[in-house]
Amino acid sequence: MSLRAVTATQAAVLLPEVEAPTACRREDSLRSERPERASPAGGAALDDYVAQAATGDVRAFEHLYQTHLPRVHSLVRRMAGGRDVDELTQDVFVRVWQKLSSFRGDSAFGTWLHRLAVNVVIERFRQDMTRRSRLHDGEEIFETLSAPSRSGDTRMDFEAALMTLPDGARQIFVLHDVEGYKHHEIGTLLDISSGTSKAQLHRARMMLRRYLK
Repeated sequence: MSLRAVTATQAAVLLPEVEAPTACRREDSLRSERPERASPAGGAALDDYVAQAATGDVRAFEHLYQTHLPRVHSLVRRMAGGRDVDELTQDVFVRVWQKLSSFRGDSAFGTWLHRLAVNVVIERFRQDMTRRSRLHDGEEIFETLSAPSRSGDTRMDFEAALMTLPDGARQIFVLHDVEGYKHHEIGTLLDISSGTSKAQLHRARMMLRRYLK
């Protein structure tokens, strides 16, 4: 089967039904796993799977899918505020299948995949005409927060608080404080200025503190 001959719909059929594995639902920490430098042997094996998948090898692609699903699902869930997470995660891997032949190995595959996943989520929310207005919400947004329902689990409370943020503020908080992006990188991704990114990060932090206090 040729990689270039596979349409997005066909690629989606090739993938298993997305269901958040236990590792996705019961994380030990807020921070998603950042792409790590693999051992030489492990890195070589992963490179083999990437190379094979790029030629249209479905088994090799499924291995990449299963390996990276937990981290991608976690990233998508946080950026999307829990909305359409499975669908967006599926879209990420369809996009990977479509673009894998363009991966040149200039960065680690995990880094390339991470950036692609971020772009897929951002593209989806750019289709929402209200995205920019939410990104520039006024101070009255502080009054929209409902009283928190405390669970007794600090991590769960924080996850719940994260989901209350407006799309723009949440995306910037996740990209900066969770995923480690710099403000100029966020500005490029979201097509905003670094100053706007900094202001929205401050707003997100203030809203989270209000929720969690």
